[in-house]
Amino acid sequence: MAPIWEILLNLLRFNEKSMEKEFIDLFELQTRMKVGVESLFPTQLWLKAEVSAVKARSGGHCYLELSQSDASGLVAKASAIIWSSKYRILAPYFESVAGSPIDVGMVILVRIQVNYSQLYGFSLIITDIDPEYSLGVKELERQRTIDRLNNEGLMDLQKGLSIPELPYRFAVISAEDAAGYRDFMRHLHENPYGFTFGTELFPALMQGAGCPASIIGALDAIAESGEAYDAVLILRGGGSKLDLACFDDYSLAAVIAQYPLPVLTAIGHDQDYHVADMVAYTFVKTPTALADFFLEIYEDEDARLSQFMSRMRLAFGNRIALMESALNVLQARIKGADPRRILERGYALALDGDGKVMKGAKGRSKGDRVSVMFSDGRLDCTVSDVIPN
Repeated sequence: MAPIWEILLNLLRFNEKSMEKEFIDLFELQTRMKVGVESLFPTQLWLKAEVSAVKARSGGHCYLELSQSDASGLVAKASAIIWSSKYRILAPYFESVAGSPIDVGMVILVRIQVNYSQLYGFSLIITDIDPEYSLGVKELERQRTIDRLNNEGLMDLQKGLSIPELPYRFAVISAEDAAGYRDFMRHLHENPYGFTFGTELFPALMQGAGCPASIIGALDAIAESGEAYDAVLILRGGGSKLDLACFDDYSLAAVIAQYPLPVLTAIGHDQDYHVADMVAYTFVKTPTALADFFLEIYEDEDARLSQFMSRMRLAFGNRIALMESALNVLQARIKGADPRRILERGYALALDGDGKVMKGAKGRSKGDRVSVMFSDGRLDCTVSDVIPN
């Protein structure tokens, strides 16, 4: 075994060699990373990405997570920030053009400055945003969805269904606190005609990234309920283009197109027309207009029945008048054939011994009893002779 002093000497030599190795500290590493990254992107540039998370803090800054995906899944992700001084300007500008605030699921085009911090690492500083680009991306996706539905033969499937002549029971998909839903219910159930309907609400999200899946879930719940509904009604009641973009979703449109019950939509104002409207059995612009759609069916039927009743009354009246006229003619004939009428006109009526009317002298014999009736009395006679003409 080596002496202790030799072991200690070897340890000292090892430590000297170790201290001779070159190294850098963490701050220097991060500084080099900062210089390297920021030198690659010395100026600002426009970046296209999808918003996968967004949070506006109380201090006024807005923090986003941007991502990119392809058929294989997520391929890139980065954090971004809009400082409060910029966010106060960009947020209302984006919403005024796009119709809704920056939200998860949107594809946005932003002007960024690449930043690297020794403490927080890589990040993107957003200095500008183009809301027109987000609208354009949604419109392109919408057209692709329409083309796909046409190619798959799904666009007109609902048009082959039918609703009862007098639809009564409706499954309603909407948000319970939505103004459009309340307008529909009030207009339908408080109608001035006294028509009654059955409605059942199946709540769902009516905007945002979770909207399509939520409505599909409501459609599944209706199918599984076992209730015999005449139609399914999807009510929204308008909103911004990006708020309503979920109704251009392919998966939602495909489910509506293949649904076994007629689906009627009322999800926008006059200027809105969505893919869900295109594949539905029929669509109207507003929830109130949808209530009017059903009320008009009943009004038309009520008018048809009233007209039918009027025609029936007229037909029966004419029939009764004809019958009364025929009865009067018959009564006149019967009255005219009454023997008493003949006698009143100065004629006489001869009756044989049995009280039967005699039509002639033939067959009578001397001694037969004969009664001759006049209007004012009767003569009882005995035949004394029969004299033929």
